[in-house]
Amino acid sequence: MHCSFYFRFLGSFFIFYSALTVFAQGQTNLNDLPALFELPSVVNDLPAPGKRVNQVTSGWGDAGAHHALYLPNDWEADRKWPIIAEYPGNGGYSNQLGDVSDGTVEGCQMGYGLSQGDGFIWISLPFVTQAGRVSLHWWGDVEKTKRYCIETVRQVCLNFNGDPERVILAGFSRGAIACNYIGLHDDEISKLWSGMICHSHYDGEFKHPAMDEGNWPERLARLGNRPQFISHELSVQPIMDLIQSTSSEANLTFHTLPFENHSVRWTRCDLSLRNAAVKWLAQFSNSPPDE
Repeated sequence: MHCSFYFRFLGSFFIFYSALTVFAQGQTNLNDLPALFELPSVVNDLPAPGKRVNQVTSGWGDAGAHHALYLPNDWEADRKWPIIAEYPGNGGYSNQLGDVSDGTVEGCQMGYGLSQGDGFIWISLPFVTQAGRVSLHWWGDVEKTKRYCIETVRQVCLNFNGDPERVILAGFSRGAIACNYIGLHDDEISKLWSGMICHSHYDGEFKHPAMDEGNWPERLARLGNRPQFISHELSVQPIMDLIQSTSSEANLTFHTLPFENHSVRWTRCDLSLRNAAVKWLAQFSNSPPDE
């Protein structure tokens, strides 16, 4: 399988190199690094290039379920655009390092952080409760969460020329687990994705409140050989060991954030992890880099 000695060696080397570089510079907290750019605010307005707007997918009424849509600065209506669909972490989280997660659609930042606002449509997705509201903690109602996701991706492809052959699912913490737990939950939703970016935790590596939590190998099998970029703070080894215990033939790339911060802020900082993720993401762009 792909998760062999090569990935183990590569992951270990990256951990050592990144940690050496960061700590040699006296940096021990991700929040002390300057951000390369700011995130766009979510506004109540019509979609337009360079603008991040509140949207409600058709048919979902006004119960509260919504997503945020960002059209890239270079968006044009006469070409297909790859999509990054992102799930947020759990709400109500903070730690002594200054990391915070509010669980909201508006709190997502990975899609913009890795694209810097160009080349990709970015959707920030909600977890949806039985009553049709946004769930700030864990899955809400799994069936409603899946349905909102599927219908939203399809409508963005239809209305804004998103490319259904290049849809990447991304997430941090709860959202990282959701890449497999929600994104690979059944055959219908799993067909949406061309690849995934999972940062900090992974379905099967982290116990979460679902009756079928133990079925993670079945969900992982639905990934097939589609690529995943998997990263974690300080060590990605437990996730590597987990996947290596299965018969997965997925195309996996492992990297480590050399800080203990439980945060996705690294996607806006000058770090080798961000550089690696941007390079990985470029395989889906309209203008992939020369090999």
